[in-house]
Amino acid sequence: MRAGLVSSTTSRDMSLHSAGWREVSRAAPVFAALGDETRLALVARLSSEGPLSITRLAAGSPVTRQAITKHLNVLATAGLVSDLWRGRERIWELELEQMEAARTYLERVSKRWDAALDRLKQLVEE
Repeated sequence: MRAGLVSSTTSRDMSLHSAGWREVSRAAPVFAALGDETRLALVARLSSEGPLSITRLAAGSPVTRQAITKHLNVLATAGLVSDLWRGRERIWELELEQMEAARTYLERVSKRWDAALDRLKQLVEE
């Protein structure tokens, strides 16, 4: 900060900023994982069809089972899916907690944009 300027940032603002970064850091891996078309399609299938094996997920897909496994592992790292073994099959299912956290984050961003656009509208209409 240059000499003579006073910072208007309060400790409350800083704690809100830190809380915002925590939200971003929690949501970022979710959005990164969903940024791939194949992974997004896998999430859509698991969402509509429920828990599925790799074999069922690969059926009718141009993507190999090995590639699907790699995509599912990325989704698992982001906390979006989990697996369990049923006999010799690995069954994958959605984990809704991370999806809910991402949805909540997007709602907050949307509200901030709505408020900013309302302020801009008021300024333009004055």
